Amino acid sequence: MVEAGTHVFRVSLKPKLYRDLEIESGDKLSDLAAAIIASFGFDSDHCYGFYSLLKGNVLRSPVKYELFADMADTAVDSDAGSVERTRICDVFRKIGGKMTFLYDYGDQWGFRVEAVGQNAKERGATYPRVVKKVGTAPKQYPGLEEDDE
Repeated sequence: MVEAGTHVFRVSLKPKLYRDLEIESGDKLSDLAAAIIASFGFDSDHCYGFYSLLKGNVLRSPVKYELFADMADTAVDSDAGSVERTRICDVFRKIGGKMTFLYDYGDQWGFRVEAVGQNAKERGATYPRVVKKVGTAPKQYPGLEEDDE
């Protein structure tokens, strides 16, 4: 895929619950993570990673990129790549490439991320952007509202 353009991703929680996002190909994985989190209306207050395994114990993926790799003060020993320094186009090199985006290691929000297209950048367009929404996003913290009353 071309670095100078954009990548289009289908990010899904279930087959009929997804967001299509368009983001600049040269942006970092951390930018893609922020766009995913925002597109589902979640707060960006947890660690995350991108993993090559699509099912099973994704933490054992042979290819992975984690926020932990960018945290200098963390005691976590990780063999993962950096989300802050790795460009989207270097990970998703072709259409059809897929990874699991695991957000919040406690609640384990597992999103399937698939590169579904690439485009030339549109003059005047702002990226990242949501180009399609299907389904209602779940609450990030189900049951929390009832506990507050």
